[in-house]
Amino acid sequence: MQKKTLQKWVRLVLVLCAAGLVLVLFVPMWRIDLAAPQYPEGLMLLIYPNNIGGNVDIINGLNHYIGMKTLHTADFMEFTVLPYIIAVFAALFVITAIAGKRKLLNSLFILFVGFGILAMYDFWRWEFNYGHNLNPDAAIIVPGMAYQPPLIGYKQLLNFGAYSMPDIGGWIFIGVGVLLFLCVIATWRNSKKIR
Repeated sequence: MQKKTLQKWVRLVLVLCAAGLVLVLFVPMWRIDLAAPQYPEGLMLLIYPNNIGGNVDIINGLNHYIGMKTLHTADFMEFTVLPYIIAVFAALFVITAIAGKRKLLNSLFILFVGFGILAMYDFWRWEFNYGHNLNPDAAIIVPGMAYQPPLIGYKQLLNFGAYSMPDIGGWIFIGVGVLLFLCVIATWRNSKKIR
């Protein structure tokens, strides 16, 4: 085996990762749960690769009172491009598996991690704008208060507790990243043994 050729098990893992990414297109990637005394069952905002789901109408109604913009899928360019980006990554995983080249594997890892960082920054930026750009004529104004949901974890927003976390698609995406990292490490160690 040449040192620059991927092992069979690594190629198989790459194909499985590609299948996982295809699955991500059909399930929620992220979720924000809202808990408050007046909503004992809780409210949920689900973020899919191509739209927003969950209790969007109720959340929009509540946000109107505090001056936050209403949420509409059409307002986010990300929902147009994200499915294509995920599909391209799935194809790149398959191409890397077929080609079996270590250089392609390393490049794919750098691209995937870079995209993950960029996606999280874009999500944070969206949350920041959503929580800070408030209508000054809103019915309820709390001086100095912003309503930016947490990127990950918990945050108290007036009488609502907001929990932000990956959903099924997000965990698959994280799992794919971990498997890709393990493939890179295993391939690097294997090349050292061969040398």
